[in-house]
Formats: sequence, structure tokens, C-alpha cells
Amino acid sequence: MAVLETRVWSSTIGKKAVMGVTGLVLLLYVIAHMLGNLKFFFGPTSIDGYAAWLRTIVDGLLGHGGFLWGTRAVLVGSVVLHMTAATQLARRAHKARPAAYQHRRKIQGSYAARTMRWGGVILGLFVVYHILDLTTGTLNPNGVQGQVYANLTADFRLWYVVLFYTAAVVSLGFHIRHGMWSALQSLGASSATRQRALQLTSLGVALAITVGYLSVPFAVLTGLVA
Repeated sequence: MAVLETRVWSSTIGKKAVMGVTGLVLLLYVIAHMLGNLKFFFGPTSIDGYAAWLRTIVDGLLGHGGFLWGTRAVLVGSVVLHMTAATQLARRAHKARPAAYQHRRKIQGSYAARTMRWGGVILGLFVVYHILDLTTGTLNPNGVQGQVYANLTADFRLWYVVLFYTAAVVSLGFHIRHGMWSALQSLGASSATRQRALQLTSLGVALAITVGYLSVPFAVLTGLVA
């Protein structure tokens, strides 16, 4: 079994499969987290109650908050595997690239490469900030455990927090669009019409997630929600 796992991981197809599976796990989490955030519009009782409920899921088996810690462990593992596979695949592609076509291919792939690379850096920094802000409350102006609504409104009244949040979410949107398009394309698109449909699907999902996440901070910043 160990030999088989090593062979799968060492192959290009295996690494792409790992990227696909971990990417799907992360995408599902992003969607679920966004839907949870939208409870903000139903008031403090809704989103604070939802946050409290998450800590009680299977608490008889995992203890209070055990579900959240298990989810975090899965997410960290998925991020590590996703980034490792992506980095190794990029290095393989670079080594396999003929020297004569290096400059031309660099131009063709530079936009996607820069988007994914710098988007990943921004998202990495944002995750660290997000944990210190809303998980531990260290950087949050309110910073009271369990007061999710109050913590969010305290955050998003500050324009620079909204600016950083927007940069991270837009980066996430680009990352999702490119990642979904690459994954769907690898499944095969035999016609220009089908390729167009896959592109629109990727763009639509990315836009929906971006708008969903940004709706909360801008609602607070503009005064639509007190």
C-alpha cells in the first residue's frame, strides 16, 4: 500500500488528482463558510446561534468544539497537499519546457501564473490575520468569544480592514475561477462550445462566491447594516 501511494504521489497524474480532490474539499468549505456568513443579515441571534451550534456538532464523540478542530485539521492538510502538489507540478512543467520556447510560454502563462502565485500569498496572509482576528479575537476591535455579529461589525466599520478583506476575496475569486477552469478542462472539452460553457461555469461560481463574501463587509461599511 505504501509503495502504491508513493507511486501515485510521484506521478504527474497522481499530483493532479491530489490537487483536484483537495481543491474540491477547499471549495466546498468556502461555499459552506460563505453561506454561514450570510446569516449575518438575519441578525445577531441567527449568526451567533449558528456559531454556537457548530461547536456542539457530535460533541458527545469529539467534545465541545471538536468538530471545528477536526474541520480545521482537514483544511490545513488539504492546503498543504494542494500547495505542495501545485508547486511540484509547476517545477516539473518548467524543467520539461524546451529552452527555445521558454520566453514565449512565459508570456502566454504569465497572467495565470501571477494570479495564482500572488493570490496564494495574499490568501495565506489573510488566513493568518483571519485567525488572529475572528478566531482568537486578538486583533478584533471587539474580540469577544461568541459575539460573531458584534465582532464582524466592529471589524468592517474600519475601511482598511474592508480593503484587505476585499483584496483577499478577489484573489480567492481569481483562484477559484482559474482552478475550476483548469480542473474542468482536464476532464476534456472536445468543442469550443463546451469550453465556453466550462469557462462561464467557472466564472459564475467565482463571481457568486466573491459577491457573497463581500456583501457583509460592504453592508456594514456603507451603513446598510448597523
